Amino acid sequence: MSWNREEMAQRAALLLKDGYYINLGIGIPTKVANYVPKGMHVVLEGENGVLGIGPHPLEDEVDTDLVNASKQTITQLPFTSFFDSAESFAMIRGGHIDMAIMGAMQVSENGDIASWMVPGKIVKGMGGAMDLVSGIEHIVVIMEHTNTNNEPKLVKECTLPLTGHRVVNKVITTMGEFEFLPEGLTLQMLAPGVTLDELRANTTASFRVGI
Repeated sequence: MSWNREEMAQRAALLLKDGYYINLGIGIPTKVANYVPKGMHVVLEGENGVLGIGPHPLEDEVDTDLVNASKQTITQLPFTSFFDSAESFAMIRGGHIDMAIMGAMQVSENGDIASWMVPGKIVKGMGGAMDLVSGIEHIVVIMEHTNTNNEPKLVKECTLPLTGHRVVNKVITTMGEFEFLPEGLTLQMLAPGVTLDELRANTTASFRVGI
């Protein structure tokens, strides 16, 4: 047993705070839009130029002209606005976005993140990830705990090109939830059915147990 992608998105949604402006990265983070707590007002931003992303549309609500940074269709909210990507990155670089929820290939025990180079794949570029981690104060990573080769993604040191150095605040994986505290990487919660021994066997990063 472990958390699936929907459950990881639900865990990440619990970290949202009323009034926050939040960037959702491609992949699993886009699912967070479906789990914003009722009664909470947050504004979800897509770096492709949209502010006010709603939940994923039902089949009869799909408008192929409305997409997020993952090119997935989205819904509008009463306050949704659209603009070019230059304006979007001005918001990010100017410190106007409170939180980024993003995926990663690796996260190290000291908070480094490698998120743009996919091993063995041709990559067009690093995208906006470096802007996100340098311009936004709160960085939350959602990722599988191991890669397709069953190798740990929560590691002692990143072996892939870095996106940012000591920038990650929280990590949610299929096996658990971690936080970077002054005393080091700390396990805050185990996914249901996952034992501490199983977690340690699939993690090369050193971590404290805070539960």
